[in-house]
Amino acid sequence: MKFKFSLKYLLLTLLILLVEVLIATKLSGIFFVRAYLGDVIVVMLLYTFVKTFIEINDRKLIGGILIFSCFIESAQYFNIAEKLGFRPGSLMYIVIGNSFSWIDILCYAAGCLLLYLFVRMTVPKNVTAASHP
Repeated sequence: MKFKFSLKYLLLTLLILLVEVLIATKLSGIFFVRAYLGDVIVVMLLYTFVKTFIEINDRKLIGGILIFSCFIESAQYFNIAEKLGFRPGSLMYIVIGNSFSWIDILCYAAGCLLLYLFVRMTVPKNVTAASHP
């Protein structure tokens, strides 16, 4: 792992963030998109954000994102946003979330699986096994 800025991943991060904002604001009436697709995509947002600044093993990063996502979802069970003092409707309250759901964990896992498959398909064949085992 080393620090290395990537314009490509920054642009992807901004694009995915825009999609997430559109899902939350303009597509909220389409239940499937708001309830499930946003959670699938958010792990991809985390992946591209980290890759913007850090060169890291893809499998470890995706695994770490899944663990992090499950941790945040589990913290929602204990109303962590309220305990941290965030008011309902505030940005951090929305980002952290406020209700635990096993379905959300499945969506995060599906997003990580899709991300892993995409990364695996796009890694150049000449990359060594040490950098992408």
